[in-house]
Amino acid sequence: MGSPEFAVPSLRALTRDYTVVGVVTQPDRPAGRGRTLKPPAIKEEAGALGLATIQPNKLTEPSAVQQIKDWAPEVIVVAAFGQLLRREILDLPAHGCINVHASVLPRWRGAAPIQAAIAAGDAETGVTIMRMDEGLDTGPVIAQRRVAIDPQDTGGSLAAKLASLGAELLPTALRGYLSGSLVAQPQDAALVTKAPLLKKEDGRLDPSLPAEVLERRVRAFNPWPGAFIVMDDSNLKVHRAHVIAAQHSPGSRLLAEGKAALATAQGILVLDEVQPAGKKPMSGEDFLMGARGWRQDARSF
Repeated sequence: MGSPEFAVPSLRALTRDYTVVGVVTQPDRPAGRGRTLKPPAIKEEAGALGLATIQPNKLTEPSAVQQIKDWAPEVIVVAAFGQLLRREILDLPAHGCINVHASVLPRWRGAAPIQAAIAAGDAETGVTIMRMDEGLDTGPVIAQRRVAIDPQDTGGSLAAKLASLGAELLPTALRGYLSGSLVAQPQDAALVTKAPLLKKEDGRLDPSLPAEVLERRVRAFNPWPGAFIVMDDSNLKVHRAHVIAAQHSPGSRLLAEGKAALATAQGILVLDEVQPAGKKPMSGEDFLMGARGWRQDARSF
C-alpha cells in the first residue's frame, strides 16, 4: 500500500525478494493547470511490474476489503499510503501490517515528517520500519536507520534520500521480523513529536519570525506546500533563499546582493529564486528587474 514517489523504491525492493500479490493506492487525482487526472507514482510502477492494483476512495469499501482478502497476504507493507488502516485490515494478514515511515520514531509522527524535520532545524532524521496499530504512527519499532540532513536539503531532496534508505532497510527488517530474530519494541511516549498534515496556507512566510526559521521553511516546503510571500494582490512563491545578518523593520521590502529581500524579526531573507503568479521560476536578480513595486522605497544592503 503506497501512493507517492516515496513508496516506489520500497515496492521495487519487495519484488526482488517476495511475491507481491497486489498493490493498493489512492485514486487518480487532478494535477497541473489543465487539471487532468494523474495516477499515483506507485500505480505507474505497479503497472510496469505487472502487478494487480486497486484504487479505492476509502479502504473501508467492501469491494476493496474483499479484494485484499482474496489476495490472502501474509503481510502488508505500507509506505506513504495516505489512509489510516482499520482493525479489519490490520488483523487480516498473519504477520500484520508493516509501515515504512520517514522519521526516527517517536519523533515526527504524522503526515509530514520530512518537512517537519527540516523546518525544526534537526541535524538528522531517518526511516523507521514499524508494526502498525490503530494509532497514527504509534506502533512498535522493528528497525531504524539514521541519516544527516544536509544544510541545502529540501523536502523533495530529503524525501528521495529517505525513500532509498527505507528501501535498503525494508528487506532486512522484514526478514528479521518474519523469522522472529527482530522483535518490535514499543516507542517512548515521552519523546513523541507530531508532524500534522500540511495545508497550502502553512507555506506563508511570516516576517515576524527570524530569517533563519523562514529559510528552513522555504527548503522544507519545497515542493509542497510551497513557501510564499504575499505581494500586493498575489502570492510570490519562494523556491530558494538565504539569510544575511542585518536588521531592518520586519516586513520591509529590501534590496540585497542585487536581489529582492525581506526584513524579518532577526536577519534578512534574500530571495534567490522566486516565481510570481502566472509566471515561470526566475532568479532573484531577474525578478527584481521587473518588480517596480518591490524596488520603490526599498533600502539596499
